[in-house]
Amino acid sequence: MPRRRVAPRQRPTGRPTPERVETKADGDWHFRPLRGSSKTYRCPGCGQLIAVATPHVVAWPVEKALLSEAAIDERRHWHSACWTRKH
Repeated sequence: MPRRRVAPRQRPTGRPTPERVETKADGDWHFRPLRGSSKTYRCPGCGQLIAVATPHVVAWPVEKALLSEAAIDERRHWHSACWTRKH
């Protein structure tokens, strides 16, 4: 009888990191540190790619932009260092 293939167990990721609010020169921003992701993103701070599984920050404005339906639609992924340097 052939053996049944069993999927490997997923490690618990722990609790998601709660978002915080930080004030920058262009307003207040929600931001959340991430351990990494399964896709690449382009950092708006430096224009470089954030590689898969690289710890980084996701941020979005507290106030929605004039033509946006929701502020969360404006979230962007940043290198942690680029977010820290953001004015």
